[in-house]
Amino acid sequence: MAIMRDIAELHEPEALARLVSYRIRLVQIAAYKTFEARVSGHGPAPRYYGMLKLIEANPGVPQARLAEAIFLDRSSLVPILQELEREGWLERRAAPQDRRVRRVFLTPEGTGRLVALERAVEEHEARLTAGLSAEDLDTLHRLLLRLDDNLRDVQAGRV
Repeated sequence: MAIMRDIAELHEPEALARLVSYRIRLVQIAAYKTFEARVSGHGPAPRYYGMLKLIEANPGVPQARLAEAIFLDRSSLVPILQELEREGWLERRAAPQDRRVRRVFLTPEGTGRLVALERAVEEHEARLTAGLSAEDLDTLHRLLLRLDDNLRDVQAGRV
């Protein structure tokens, strides 16, 4: 077997080329890398932008519900929340009716810092979607939401 020396020789097998999950993963990796390369001065927050926006939109969201919303195990979410708490982005408070339930809130500082991060996200989104028409974007969003629904059904055991 010959050893490949030139990346141009790389052949993507049809079995991969037709896999939606494979293509989504490649795009996700590339989008994440290009975003993190352009954004600095926000600590760990850029990789958790979506989660921070969910917390902003749902002040006091229980940790368990937040984990479910972003497809993480609760045990995986806790160290992320602890890190963002140390960085001043958010705070966790015990729920008055059940001290075992932890509710998550953005701090005033986190809210202000999120505004600056949003500008970087908007710039990145514009680069990522350059050349797509409004109709293309609507179709892409609709299809991605359908995939999201399908995956939530699978995780819930409905499929």
